[in-house]
This record gives sequence, structure tokens and C-alpha cells, in this order.
Amino acid sequence: MGVPIGELIPKKEIEIENLNGRKIAIDAFNAVYQFLSTIRQRDGTPLMDSKGRITSHLSGLFYRTINLMEAGIKPAYVFDGKPPEFKKKELEMREKAREEAKVKWEEALAAGELEEAKKYAQRATKVNEQLINDAKKLLELMGIPWVQAPSEGEAQAAYMVLKGNVWASASQDYDSLLFGTPRLVRNLTITGRRKLPGKDIYVEIKPELIVLEEVLKELKITREKLIELAILVGTDYNPGGIKGIGPKKALEIVKYKKDPFALYIKHSDVDLYAIKEFFLNPPVTDEYKLEWKMPDEEGVLKFLCDEHDFSEERVKNGLQRLKKAVRAGRQFTLESWFVKR
Repeated sequence: MGVPIGELIPKKEIEIENLNGRKIAIDAFNAVYQFLSTIRQRDGTPLMDSKGRITSHLSGLFYRTINLMEAGIKPAYVFDGKPPEFKKKELEMREKAREEAKVKWEEALAAGELEEAKKYAQRATKVNEQLINDAKKLLELMGIPWVQAPSEGEAQAAYMVLKGNVWASASQDYDSLLFGTPRLVRNLTITGRRKLPGKDIYVEIKPELIVLEEVLKELKITREKLIELAILVGTDYNPGGIKGIGPKKALEIVKYKKDPFALYIKHSDVDLYAIKEFFLNPPVTDEYKLEWKMPDEEGVLKFLCDEHDFSEERVKNGLQRLKKAVRAGRQFTLESWFVKR
């Protein structure tokens, strides 16, 4: 998923403390997918309640959001709306890949190969409407704002940064830069000690800050040219891009060709100009309100513990941490108000 231009993008590793006091719009689909993919049992089976309903995403969302709030970050989750028509091919490819991974997962389980099983289980991860609705409900009960984008969540998050409502977008993908976000934070929802896939090795993952202005300066191009570069390499809207063109070659092409698409439009089955226009002017909305409230303790306990079999002791501890973080955030805001004046 996302555009494969990471090798060209200058990044700066930062500490989570560097984001204290910042409001950040998080790509909700990206985060939920990560939680569903990584929070699994040894054989790859996701966490489930007694009725067989998946709860991996709820566990990740609850505890990771509390961690972010304790770090002084104010997260706002942005959910995808209706995808553009030219994303249909990419969605079909993802579904096919998931089905193939599911078959291999079952085969690995039958053979008792647990490491392989977990690997394919992660690739078979699917985010459906029920999981998204559960995530929204939990965020509401926690007092954490979420925003419904009319189309792509990353486009809406970028718009919120440009408006000054939040400081940065957060996603693992680089598409946010194409949509114009001034700042992108990667690794925000996976920060911490992580096991490398297929190896008994652990690494410390830290947030990465990417500043669009610095990216464009480093590459010596405009945002419009960055979009053209990405389209040549391949995006979710034209998977695979133009055959034989990688990031470095694409960079040279966009630098020296006023209209790089003219040479390659005949090799594409989608309108490259329409994709570029979508990145430049995506559907967004102003209908949102960002407010961080005290959690509905009774509602959270009923939803997580009574309905989904979470440990009541652990959830209560989490709620105490969350309330303390909300109070600390309000105090920080109040002090900042007086300092500015």
C-alpha cells in the first residue's frame, strides 16, 4: 500500500517526547490495519472474544492511544470515505493477495509451521466495516476525536494540517506528502520495541519526521513534480506505475520533462492526468470538531469488558492513565495560553 518512494525521502528520527503538546491527525485505516496485523497469537490467529469477534484492533487502539496521550500527544483519527474510481484495481489486487495468503496460512497451520502461519496470517489481514465501526465507537467512549473523510483519509489529514487544526499527519505511507501535508510522522503507532519478521531479533522503532518543504528542497522539485514522480513509479491509483521506471529514474524524468506523462500515457490503462488532479484537489470536508474529553468510564468498561471480554483490571488501569493524561493535556494548554499572552 502507498507509493514506493521512501528511498528518495529525507527523514529525521525523533524521540516521542519531541511531539509533546502536538495535535496529530492519524490515518485511522493505516493504524487499525497495523493493529490487526501485528496483535496476533503465535499461530497468527487474531485476538477474539468468546463469541469469535476480532478484538486485536480494539486492544491496539485502546492501549496505544493511551500511550500517545501520556506522551503529551493529542491524536485525532481520520477515517477513509469513498475511494476514487481509479483505486478499484488496487483494491481488487489487495483482495486477491489476501485470499491467497489465507490459503497459505491454513496450509502452514495444518503442517504445524507456526512461524510461516503467522507470516501469512498477517498478509491475510482484512479491515471491514464492522471493525471500523467498533474502532469509532471505542474512540468516542474514550473521548478521542475522529473525523470522517469524504474520500481518502490521508487527504483529509493533510488538509487539517494545512488549515492549522493539527500539527502533522501520521501514517506509514508517503501519500500524505502528495496530498500536501507540511509534516508527516511515520512509526507513530508502532513506536517501541519490535521483533523483526521471521527473526529472533528485536529493534527499537522511533518516530520519523518528514517535512515536505525539506523533501522538495532536497530533490530540487515542486510538489506537483513530486506527484508526477510518484505516479510514474506507481500509486494506489495506478499500481506498478510505468514498467521499468523506479524512483531515481522517475526523478530525472520529472526534472527535465515539462509533461512527463506525454511519453507514457499510452502505456497506462488509467488517466494519469486525472490521478494528478486528484492529488492536487482531493475531496475534503470542514465538518469536524477536534475535542479531547474525559472518557466515559462506564461505557468503555461495558464495551470492552462486558461485550468483548477484556480484563476489567487492565481496562480500569488504562482508564486511570487516560484520565490523568487528559488532565495533563488541559493543564498544558492552559499554561500555553498564558505564556502566549
